[in-house]
Amino acid sequence: MANMTQWNDVPVCVGDTVRVHYKLIEKEKISGKTKREVHEETHERTQVFEGIVLAIKGSGVNQMFTVRHIGAAAVGVERIFPIVSPWIKKIDVKKHGGVRRAKLYYLRGRQGKSASRIDEVRVQAGPASTA
Repeated sequence: MANMTQWNDVPVCVGDTVRVHYKLIEKEKISGKTKREVHEETHERTQVFEGIVLAIKGSGVNQMFTVRHIGAAAVGVERIFPIVSPWIKKIDVKKHGGVRRAKLYYLRGRQGKSASRIDEVRVQAGPASTA
């Protein structure tokens, strides 16, 4: 089971709190001067999805990670992002979580503060080379 992956030299682990900047393309129908004229406009924007990484599945090009956050009215929202995707613009790791499981599906049954409470781990740099 994979509990760590990399996206553009950014290590992402299970239990981390991440912000995924995802590119969206929206299409909108706009009426013209007459009723029969209908134009379609496309808008491109970046949406930020912030949450806890629940699982990392797959290997190689097929690798995906699941991110969950608690939305409005205490509703849990999960999204699955492929690692190799041209739509992901940036991934920011806000906190590194210390977990003992490869999959954090038990967080689905929790509500409130306990659903997002994971102990933070300080990441230390590798040993300094004294050459």
